Amino acid sequence: MKDDWATRLSCAIQCQRCEGRLDAKAERILSVYDHQAICMRCKKDEEKRPDYEEISKQMIGQCLIDTEVQYGDPEGYCYHHFYPFKC
Repeated sequence: MKDDWATRLSCAIQCQRCEGRLDAKAERILSVYDHQAICMRCKKDEEKRPDYEEISKQMIGQCLIDTEVQYGDPEGYCYHHFYPFKC
């Protein structure tokens, strides 16, 4: 996952949660639950889940181990679970 995430996810044309269309200008973000590209509306719903904070912490820890790239690196896989991006 870590090596090809940008190719597979950055230009996703559909939200993996609600199946809404994501055009090239639409912001998308990676889910902390399944690492799939989702729309910003679905991300807001994700953030309301009672286990979101704990899952986020676990995801960051595992992501840093897997990628060996700092969380704050804008080119890194971990970064795009918390900061929107476009195609």
